[in-house]
Amino acid sequence: MKSSAHLLTSKLPKLPESIFSTMSNLAKEHDAINISQGFPNFETDPALIQLVAKAMKDGYNQYAPLGGIYPLREVIAQKIELLYGAKYHPQSEITVTVGATQAIFSTISAFVWPNDEVIVLKPAYDCYEPAIVANGGIPVPIQLSGKDYQIDWDEFKKHLNHKTRMVIINTPHNPSGRVFSSTDMSSLQSCLKDTNIILLSDEVYEHIVFDGNTHESASKYPDLASRSFVCASFGKTFHATGWKMGYCAAPAELMKEFQKIHEFNVFCVNHPFQRALAEYLKQPSHYLELGPFFQEKRDLFLTAIKNSRFKFTPSQGTYFQLLDYSEITDESDLAFAQRLVKEFGISCIPISVFNKDLLDNKQIRICFAKTTETLIKAAEIITSI
Repeated sequence: MKSSAHLLTSKLPKLPESIFSTMSNLAKEHDAINISQGFPNFETDPALIQLVAKAMKDGYNQYAPLGGIYPLREVIAQKIELLYGAKYHPQSEITVTVGATQAIFSTISAFVWPNDEVIVLKPAYDCYEPAIVANGGIPVPIQLSGKDYQIDWDEFKKHLNHKTRMVIINTPHNPSGRVFSSTDMSSLQSCLKDTNIILLSDEVYEHIVFDGNTHESASKYPDLASRSFVCASFGKTFHATGWKMGYCAAPAELMKEFQKIHEFNVFCVNHPFQRALAEYLKQPSHYLELGPFFQEKRDLFLTAIKNSRFKFTPSQGTYFQLLDYSEITDESDLAFAQRLVKEFGISCIPISVFNKDLLDNKQIRICFAKTTETLIKAAEIITSI
């Protein structure tokens, strides 16, 4: 049956295949070590899995409340206050979501109208701009400068105008591994002061910071907090990305609008997982120990490649590391990444796909959330290039 022409009109007509799908498919085709995608290849804590199983056996298998079960929202509020000194009401200012991606999409859907402008700092994770476009908004990309991706706040401020509806930030930053400083956050707060601009703060790697760095949550800054949706991920935090569990926090008047979209998008989130997380989060060590845990993996990997021809500055946060290959070849990062899979059996992510106008800084991204065995094998290949 032939479809009518109007049925074929796409809201995202220029959406390319995800670079993650491209590189993972190549990795499978060539049986390569996959250190491209951002998920651990080791298991989550058996104690957490047991808590999920217990919740299922205890009968928590029907719908949860729209915003999430109160015990989980309560312990989330306690965690935020412990870490950042900010107080959120569990009932009216926290919503449990299907991962951070759903929180991000629902925030954009709730507040971005056709022709609204949304500032996106590039390089940026690839879920932001499609969500903006699907809702009729206009992405306004601002390229972070240099190979260390610094922010020119004077340049940033020039892009703010009466059409600016939202700003999206991500710290700790994927793909660069950069952590926004207190100076960065204060500058952002100064730029947005006396505006009605919403801030969407993607903080999914909040617990993964290294070398004495501090995660500067938007919730720590009063004016930012008053306009912010802070989005977080249990999947990233507890090595269970397939569970798709996250949450967001925002002032009550903003959260009320968010939940209108949330209700008709997913309504509620996996009930037994919520019960398990409510219990698991009672022990702060479960998230406070993540920084040292991943720093050990980062250091293991960087020590193993120190004699390679790649250049690098140690990641400040996340479980990603940028490698500069400019002294090896002048190939584009996409061509080089594809050649690494086909000729050397290792898969990584080219950075240009996340940059404004596909800016190519001759950098690739690897994920070190892998077993020691995988990291050592990957390092041996990288050192041989």
